[in-house]
Amino acid sequence: MKRYTSSQVRERLSDVLDAAERGEQVVIERRGVRFAIRAEVSAPPARRRRPLVDIVDPAVADGEWTWTWRSRGLTFTPRRRR
Repeated sequence: MKRYTSSQVRERLSDVLDAAERGEQVVIERRGVRFAIRAEVSAPPARRRRPLVDIVDPAVADGEWTWTWRSRGLTFTPRRRR
């Protein structure tokens, strides 16, 4: 068990949190009152099962594209191969 005073915790907060995360019992004492610290491990985030982009234009996949100014603004344009 690790014991810290409140002034030690102010100096070494990251050490206190690391110890609690490792599963060690951490006690902080301030003016005769003891506080027990424990880490709650949350579930890992769900993984994506689908790719973000489903369909890729072959010109984009090959890196053969550019932007073109038109009357309506910028538009995607595949580059013509020479």
